[in-house]
Amino acid sequence: MNPLIINFTYVVSAVLFIFGLKMLSSPATARQGNLLSSLGMLIAIIVTMLNAGLDYKWIFLGIVIGSGLGAIVALRVKMTAMPEMVALFNGFGGISSLLLAWAEYHQNRELSVFIALVAFLSAFIGGMTFSGSMIAFGKLSGKVTQKAVVFKGQHVINAAFLVLALLAAAVFCVTPASDFGYVVFVLILLVALGFGITSTIPIGGADMPVVISLLNSYSGLAACAAGFVISNNILIVAGALVGASGIILTNIMCKAMNRSLANVLFSGFGSTIAQEAGAGPQGEVRTASAEDVYYILEAADSVTFVPGYGLAVAQAQHAVKELGDLLEANDTEVSYAIHPVAGRMPGHMNVLLAEANVPYDQLVEMDEINPRMESVDVCVVIGANDVVNPAALDDESSPIYGMPIIETHRAKTVIVLKRSMNPGFAGIQNALFFAENARMYFGDAKASIQALVTEFKND
Repeated sequence: MNPLIINFTYVVSAVLFIFGLKMLSSPATARQGNLLSSLGMLIAIIVTMLNAGLDYKWIFLGIVIGSGLGAIVALRVKMTAMPEMVALFNGFGGISSLLLAWAEYHQNRELSVFIALVAFLSAFIGGMTFSGSMIAFGKLSGKVTQKAVVFKGQHVINAAFLVLALLAAAVFCVTPASDFGYVVFVLILLVALGFGITSTIPIGGADMPVVISLLNSYSGLAACAAGFVISNNILIVAGALVGASGIILTNIMCKAMNRSLANVLFSGFGSTIAQEAGAGPQGEVRTASAEDVYYILEAADSVTFVPGYGLAVAQAQHAVKELGDLLEANDTEVSYAIHPVAGRMPGHMNVLLAEANVPYDQLVEMDEINPRMESVDVCVVIGANDVVNPAALDDESSPIYGMPIIETHRAKTVIVLKRSMNPGFAGIQNALFFAENARMYFGDAKASIQALVTEFKND
């Protein structure tokens, strides 16, 4: 196949990737952006296959099996399980880069120093991404404790893994063609897998949005390095785009929590959740029934919903959308305030509400809603906890002090939907629950919202 045609097609694919990523930055265009990027990858794969002259029957079989499994998982996955599915995808991307670099090296051991170096990077970052993503998957799915697992000498062990990896890389780059070089490469794989586990397990569940975006960046960097190994330009470009966008998103997540990446990775935040579960402010809780909340909402001129992970757990997004429609029919202004780290992955609440076809123009970011929170008649907090905790603003002893929050406590009335008074992922009690303008509406979020819908319809 003419190299000019191949490179031109790769440029077209790269342009589709870039425009697709740009469109992913807005909920209104995210679906089209995803399709555009997928089209770019499809074009790149077809051209690469035609150029390589491969045995297509095995590739076609792999596509059928992979597509079938992917479709089944995508159709059956619950919205609450979406974060762990993303973690799995990150892990699969990492292991793919590792296996690609290993297969290329296994076929041809006569590597230049540069190719040996990028093969090391692809294998090491890919292996670290895979094992780290499996730990993230375990934490998000509850198969591994969601607390930060911290033990004495942990940083020393991580440092030892890195030093061992660098020494092994130096040896491998000098002697890739020898049997000893092959043994060193296998050692690199084992160290990468171990480092992925030890570097991810100290990170608590509350920091999972940052971890997800960081692992996504790792998978991109591994793919970029793999592109150099097999001399494939589009893989280099695609990997670099994913790596860069992942780092940018990680930075956004860290800013949303007012914490540095180093603090997220090494502080062990959340390791004492069990001990501190009852810590925090105490006071009188003012409860409300469905009828009470109905009368409050019915008289309101403006209502802002603040969704959290509890909304996803209860799968209440469609019920909330129905309640929002009824409020609008009652001439009430409805909006949805979105905190960047609400949920278990970046954009979790946006995805949740998009599934229920909530209008995009009703989604309001934290920085936009906070300045006008005092004019909001009723703020309905559904399953959110740490991202609305006033302790982040006024309690210097709080673990979340300094973290930007949606300042719901400044609304005229706050309705908090929760199953119980249990704290959130940060493990601290929420002062909002005891505020004079707050009412606790206990129960399953979906059932509670449906009860309000019934009240409106029976009016």
